[in-house]
Amino acid sequence: MWHIAKRELYDNLNSLRFALATVLILALMLTNAIVYLRENPARAQAYHNAAANATKTLEARSTSLYRLAAEGPGDLHKAPSPLRFCAEGDEAFLPTHAGGSNFFPGIANVRPIWRMIYPQDTPHLFNIRPDFTTLDWAFIVGYVLSFIALLFTFDSISGELERGTLRLTLANPIPRHIVLVGKFLGAFISINIPFAVAVLMNLLLISTSDAVKLDPEAWGRLGILYGIAVLYICLFIVFGLLISAAVREDGVSLVVLLLIWVSFVVFIPNTLASLGSRTSVPIAYMEFWSRRIQLGNEAREAYRDKYGASQTPPSVHVLGEYVTTEAEEYERFNEAYLKQQVEQGKRARAITRISPTAITQRLFESFAGTGFERHLQFIENVQRYAREYREFVIDTDRADPESLHVVGIQEGMSQQPVNPEAIPKFKDTLSLTRDFNTAATDLLLLVLFFGVLTSGAYLAFVRLEI
Repeated sequence: MWHIAKRELYDNLNSLRFALATVLILALMLTNAIVYLRENPARAQAYHNAAANATKTLEARSTSLYRLAAEGPGDLHKAPSPLRFCAEGDEAFLPTHAGGSNFFPGIANVRPIWRMIYPQDTPHLFNIRPDFTTLDWAFIVGYVLSFIALLFTFDSISGELERGTLRLTLANPIPRHIVLVGKFLGAFISINIPFAVAVLMNLLLISTSDAVKLDPEAWGRLGILYGIAVLYICLFIVFGLLISAAVREDGVSLVVLLLIWVSFVVFIPNTLASLGSRTSVPIAYMEFWSRRIQLGNEAREAYRDKYGASQTPPSVHVLGEYVTTEAEEYERFNEAYLKQQVEQGKRARAITRISPTAITQRLFESFAGTGFERHLQFIENVQRYAREYREFVIDTDRADPESLHVVGIQEGMSQQPVNPEAIPKFKDTLSLTRDFNTAATDLLLLVLFFGVLTSGAYLAFVRLEI
């Protein structure tokens, strides 16, 4: 087995395709690092400034508990991932912050209470398909390395069959599965040599920069990403061996592999995602806005119908109930619309699981902390913080025995000053455990693809007539 692997490795190392693959992968990885180092400082500084301004806004509103209840905590910003060079994902198409609003007409001249506005569509979020055009690790692995793996294996068996060398090899008492494993190892080592060197150069360039700080968790995630890339390469190596064993001519093998590569790497991830996203389209954005305005109008009309002609103004508790109910109805509708968008995105991604390239893209996004799954974690962080913020306002108001405990009405809330340090601060964090849970299905599917293709390659080679 090792003799066959060394022979395959020697032939590959002395071939033109190895030299071209090495130059191409190294050039792409270095370009990826240079582009990231040029863009990351501005992105990190923008987030730092936005987070600092949000903190100042929150401190300015802490002059009274009523202001905190009515105006909210301000914008909540998504922290940029330090591993964005591994997978850009759909970051350019997704919102970078969530916020709140109280700029809607009030009820009975009472200022409306703050309500959370969770991230919604940007004008570019109509395209929820995986984006394979960004020069990141996901693109290099998904496109370039898969293509190189096929170039290294398309003639591994059919080429030797045409030259007659395969008959000489099998004339020796060597089991066929040993020959197949030897060819797999030869191609695997040949591809991983330039890839490993390119990855090391990429990380060396990035880690030595003062603008990038990679903590131990980030390095752990990089190790996971490298393992996913290796598994993906192995999948296409086995795939190339399968077709090379099933087809007796290396020219035909190359054409078949190219057609399948275009289908599963280029066509299926984009086309099926587009079709899947149209199976359940949320309501139009303008209709969504119209419905939100209608909810506010319905709350004000309900108040006018009951108290509009009354000479006695309603109590503070009644006003508080109307203001709170209107804000809750508004948020429920906003969350329902957001849920529709999330389900649309999940459906579009689920349908592309027939493609190992789309699976690998999602795995890279999950562990790099970018893309759709990262955005879902940001939404969860926002929702958790919104609950904590409201609980803080309510608990602080209840702690004042002189307060009427009517949230949303200035006369009904505590008038005591609020300690700015006691106000909960928003922290956008990532959970590696959650990323593993999210990626478990995709990891199993990728392993399943590899197992099925390996079995197919073995059966095709065992049944090959010399």
